[in-house]
Amino acid sequence: MATDVPPSVLPSPVRAPENVPGIPPDGNGGGDQTGKQPLDKSAGGGKPTPLEPLDYVHEALNDAERLLKYAAETGVEVDSGVRDSILRARDAARLGWDPKVVGDLLAALTKLAAQLKPVTAESLRATHNKNQVHPTFRGYWIVSVCLAVCILFFSVLSFVTTAISTTIRADITTANDLAVRLRTQLGTPPAPVPATTSPASTSAIDLSQPPPGQSAVEIITELQQYASMIRAINSRSQQLNQFVFSHEQEHYLASLTNAEARHAAFQLDVGLTNLWYAETGRTKVYQHVRTFAQSVLEDVSFFYGAIAACILPVLYALFGTCAYVLRDFEQQMRARTFIPSRTKSVRFLIAAIGGAVVGLFNFTISPGASVSPLALAFLVGYAVDVFFTFLEGLLQMFTRKPASS
Repeated sequence: MATDVPPSVLPSPVRAPENVPGIPPDGNGGGDQTGKQPLDKSAGGGKPTPLEPLDYVHEALNDAERLLKYAAETGVEVDSGVRDSILRARDAARLGWDPKVVGDLLAALTKLAAQLKPVTAESLRATHNKNQVHPTFRGYWIVSVCLAVCILFFSVLSFVTTAISTTIRADITTANDLAVRLRTQLGTPPAPVPATTSPASTSAIDLSQPPPGQSAVEIITELQQYASMIRAINSRSQQLNQFVFSHEQEHYLASLTNAEARHAAFQLDVGLTNLWYAETGRTKVYQHVRTFAQSVLEDVSFFYGAIAACILPVLYALFGTCAYVLRDFEQQMRARTFIPSRTKSVRFLIAAIGGAVVGLFNFTISPGASVSPLALAFLVGYAVDVFFTFLEGLLQMFTRKPASS
């Protein structure tokens, strides 16, 4: 008959000592695997061996989740197997990686990237990164504003100088006609009154009246117009001279230091007591004014002609490139395909080269219609690829070998 043993005398269960190498702690036989190295169960005996943690696996998981989220937001249907592979990879990131899970993740990322192309994980990451978007937009904005200010400045200068130059040339033509007409109508001064004598003459000839057959009203009107043209040419020439930094100096007019002498040079005498003196005196002043005006016109034509032919085309080409990159930036942000790139700076350099050489070509859109060099420079900057395709076509025309007979 069995004898009951009191529980108090039963031996306690034997426990494995803690921290003994090779013996797992008591409990689940392996403890929590969170944060430990991935396990590889492909080793012999079916025992898991640790995998080296790889950064690209975590990066691939983040990219796959980012693409999966974008597909859900835009209503793109994703295969359930792709979705499940990504979700299993997320669990493995917490519990421990497995080679099959890693392979399924990479395969799912490949399919998802091909399905959502041209949107990529990198473009989604850059689109939502303000530290990348804002500097890019700010750089484009600053360059565009600076180019616009430079173009506006030089364009205004060119417009103003062109308008003043055109007016001066027209006034010189009118003044030349008046000088010839007055000389023809009045003829030579009657003796004994030379052209340089004062109007107060005791000659019996009435010098305030024109020669017989000529209208006094018409001659006086022409003299008034002649003097007015001389003053206008001188005033506009002085203004235009400021645009070339007062490069030209008129020594004769500069010698007229007091207001009375300048008034006598540019104004007609009150009463016009001597028509010949009025005509010859104005012609002497006009010759000095015309010489000064023509010198200023040559300086302005040289200086601002160089700006219009060399500087403005380059600025307009760069401005066209700004228009292109801003439009491309806006489209990429809307399509979420924006990726920061340094190649845009190369495009600016190519546009500057295209703008510098665009004046060498004469483009005709259709018979009787052409495009201005500045507008063409803007188009070259906007479509750099088209311009260089055109250059390559020209090169092929010159290098093409003649067909053998």
